[in-house]
Amino acid sequence: MEELIARARAGDGAAFAQLMEGQKQMLYKVARSYLRSDADAADAMGETVLSCYEKLDTLRQPRYFRTWLTRILIRKCQDILRRQGRCVPLEEVPEPAGEEPGHARAEFLALLDSLDEKYRTVLLLYYGEGFQTTEIARILDLKEETVKTRLKRARAGFRQIYEAE
Repeated sequence: MEELIARARAGDGAAFAQLMEGQKQMLYKVARSYLRSDADAADAMGETVLSCYEKLDTLRQPRYFRTWLTRILIRKCQDILRRQGRCVPLEEVPEPAGEEPGHARAEFLALLDSLDEKYRTVLLLYYGEGFQTTEIARILDLKEETVKTRLKRARAGFRQIYEAE
């Protein structure tokens, strides 16, 4: 990845496109966890890619590219939420019917959505994207102990919601 970053910094558009292609799924998952709307998630992703392209030369350590990129994305998501007045339309969320394929995933996502944003984010970054607590702390601009506490509370909250259903 560091070679791709170096080529992208040198103006290689194909290298930048390849770099972004490798991060597309992670960007989408994080954006959807914040925004819940495909259109808003796409807007946040687009703004993130543009910002990354414009500011790639400010990345100090290429090994932290994913952390840097995720932090940009989260800020873009927060900007969108602020512009919307933190109102999130839920009418776009489909109601799962019976035991169709993907029902368990939809149920999991519904449980995840019922958690507070700060807990949902750390769970997604830790389990969904494989970031370590130190990286999550850097992304969210928090102390590592705060991230560990949120992760512990998120697990407990998730368990409580799951057992209640």
